[in-house]
Amino acid sequence: MSIFGNAMSDRSDGGRDDSARLGTGPDAAARHHDGDGRPDGTGGSDQVNNDQSEWGRVSSDGTVYLRTAEGERAVGSWRAGSPEEGLAHFRRRFDDLAAEVVLLERRLTVSGVDPAGIAGSARRLRDGLAEAAVVGDVGALAARLDAVLAATDVRRTELAAQRAQRVAAAVAAKEELVAEAEQLTRSSEWKATSERFRTIGEDFRAITGVDKRTDSALWRRIAVARDEFTRRRTAHFAALDTQRTRSRERKEAIIAEAVSISGSSDWGATTARYRALMLEWKSAGRAAKDVDDELWNQFRAAQDAFFSRRNAVNAERDAELRANQASKEELLAEATALDPADVERSLRRYREIQDRWDAIGHVPRDAVNSLERQLSAIGDKLREASDARWDRREIEESPFLRKLRESITKLEAKLERARANGRAREIAEAESALATQRAWLAQAEQQS
Repeated sequence: MSIFGNAMSDRSDGGRDDSARLGTGPDAAARHHDGDGRPDGTGGSDQVNNDQSEWGRVSSDGTVYLRTAEGERAVGSWRAGSPEEGLAHFRRRFDDLAAEVVLLERRLTVSGVDPAGIAGSARRLRDGLAEAAVVGDVGALAARLDAVLAATDVRRTELAAQRAQRVAAAVAAKEELVAEAEQLTRSSEWKATSERFRTIGEDFRAITGVDKRTDSALWRRIAVARDEFTRRRTAHFAALDTQRTRSRERKEAIIAEAVSISGSSDWGATTARYRALMLEWKSAGRAAKDVDDELWNQFRAAQDAFFSRRNAVNAERDAELRANQASKEELLAEATALDPADVERSLRRYREIQDRWDAIGHVPRDAVNSLERQLSAIGDKLREASDARWDRREIEESPFLRKLRESITKLEAKLERARANGRAREIAEAESALATQRAWLAQAEQQS
């Protein structure tokens, strides 16, 4: 029979007397009475019917009443035993109801439990208290259920805030991925960026908890960024294919010309043309890697054929010129021995050496620059010695300088005589005049 129904004759629980445990037996009459009976519990039938429990009583016709703050209400009838047994039976019903409340209170302390389910159960119990067929402190039970409902409201608010935080974090994480995808739209790192777009999609789908509308809007932005990058990549490789085709055609033309002149014996002009062809090759751009490598091998083969022939001819010619090099090295040793002090004779000998040098002819190209530099250095040294000699001669032949030197010589003799005779005034005058004319001579020699 339901707790919230009416009981007629019910000797459930095997007729067990729980009156002492629940405070509803004869001994409880002495503790909970309203003045109709005696404290020793000998108040007769009226006392049993009217004062058997703090929370309820059984009337003489077997009707069981619940005492509440609003007054009494009938919760059932009892004719299967004594009034005490009837009250104990309805008190057990109350204990079962209280046990459900305790269970709800405990569930509130368990993390992860849905507060909505607890609230639904608490509300069902709370709404049923008004008709519950129980005997007990229904008001206290109602207060506990109200507290449970209030706690579930708090828990729901907390969970809603936590869910909002999780959603906000999820949205922020997805927006960060969106921002990165939109930034990558301008990237030209085609392979790495394509791979990153793939992982961005995986990372985006792994983030859950975002409402469908927001999630779809964010995903559309990633899709737009990815499509824009794909468009640029496709256009880039299309242009690259076009450029590679043109590069291949241009390099094929260069190879054709390189092959056509590879048999030339016009060494200077052909060498210059190969240099120009190399510049054209570099400016032609790159074809596809495998094609470009093959084209380069063909171009190098044409060049190598020409330069191998030219180098062979040059090597043969250089061998013939080694004797000229030895002769010029002998002349260079002879020129090195010329004495700059005897500059006129040395210059005559140097000019003779130059004539003999020119008559010898060409030397190997790897030696020509060094030999010419050494001979020129010797000529420069001799010419500098000759110039210095003429400069000194011009200084010595200057009339002004000659007169200054003669005057200084006279003053020095005068100073010596004054010192010998101990004439202080003449000594001072001679020293002053001598210092002045020596300064003039030094200045005149510098200007000359």
